[in-house]
Amino acid sequence: MMERMGIRSIDELYSDIPEELRFKDELRIPGPHSEEEVRRMVTALLERNWRFRCPPFLGGGVYPHYVPAAVDEIVGRAEFLTSYTPYQPEVSQGMLQAIFEYQSLICELVGLDVACASLYDWSSALGEAARMANRLNHRSTILVPYLMSPRRLAVLKTYTEPVGMKVRGVDYDRETGLLDLDDLTVKVNGRVAAIYLENPSYLGFVEEEAEAVGEIAHESGALFIVGVDPISLGLLKAPGDYGADIVIGEGQPLGNHMNYGGPLLGIFACRDDPQMIRQIPGRLIGMTETLDGSRRGYVMALQAREQHIRREKATSNICTNEALCALAGAAYLSLLGPTGLRELCEVVVSRARYAMRRICELPGARAPIFSSFHFKEFTVSLLNKPVNEVHKRLLERGIHGGKPLVEEFPELGEAALYCVTEMHTKEDIDLLVSALGEALEG
Repeated sequence: MMERMGIRSIDELYSDIPEELRFKDELRIPGPHSEEEVRRMVTALLERNWRFRCPPFLGGGVYPHYVPAAVDEIVGRAEFLTSYTPYQPEVSQGMLQAIFEYQSLICELVGLDVACASLYDWSSALGEAARMANRLNHRSTILVPYLMSPRRLAVLKTYTEPVGMKVRGVDYDRETGLLDLDDLTVKVNGRVAAIYLENPSYLGFVEEEAEAVGEIAHESGALFIVGVDPISLGLLKAPGDYGADIVIGEGQPLGNHMNYGGPLLGIFACRDDPQMIRQIPGRLIGMTETLDGSRRGYVMALQAREQHIRREKATSNICTNEALCALAGAAYLSLLGPTGLRELCEVVVSRARYAMRRICELPGARAPIFSSFHFKEFTVSLLNKPVNEVHKRLLERGIHGGKPLVEEFPELGEAALYCVTEMHTKEDIDLLVSALGEALEG
């Protein structure tokens, strides 16, 4: 093999690595060990881990929702777990049907007509949505909420700056946190390609004037992009029903475990407009039938925009999809159905409200900061203690508290972003409040 590669030694394989960076000592790798010995060693290492006493209360993008056993069973089947979208995709009819079902369920959930087979995550979906708006109306500015996720904002800028787009923030109402419509109206002009709204917002409150935001966008000729937590749509109005042109979001809550932060699942859907469909990023799976109509089949209907197909002419940076995560999402939504999803939302809202009320009973704590309806995330403001110090005290008690917001939004003071889902029992919330109270007193 070395002869075919044109090298004379293994060291030549690493000739590009600077000499000073090469490890020259003898590697101290234990063993060899038998399988049983390895099992004992790994078990001993794992026993050094410690577990939190309850699900994390960490807000900000990845959430602890219950994943039914049937979802894991379905995605664990060999025909799904080991398959990848092949370059002759029609040979994988099972996976294509699963993705088609996922697309159909997402369309029903968000109230739009066309959904792609999934993107990497919410952030990449936002970047793709902004560039899609730019391609459609040839405008160069996107207006975003000032209180949006800073991480999504960073990804959005990474996507849009290379094509000359500008990202401008829109102010918020200091009492409610809602988008300031007066500031939005001032900033809208003929150069705005799209107005982006997160609903529920990054800080957990629900944008009650979302329809008005959409009307402002459309009156100026801009597109209206809405980012969602799909779980919330069991209770909240579908974005397509209040004028959204493009809906994006994070599908991790739909039957995907937290997995230390990923993989995630980018949702992307748009209206049934031929121009929009031609510009939608990622691939579309379609259903068809044989010429005599006797058999149904599934096909890769559209993927010509992808960079592995069009190369320098590609309009999208996407060249694959999150097939297994999308399958989990489809299985999850099918199991819950509209009624189950609504019941889940009611439980989440009820427990989040209970947590906010209990935290407000603590001297020196306030939850939430903004006087709006919150779904499952909410801000907690501390009056007399640094939030990082309190967070450390909670960790010492085996409780993962909220995400500190001091660096992201210093004007909110000592604040953190908490999350409560159906996974948090009353006992879990009471434990958090008790530990929080001790941390504030200590």
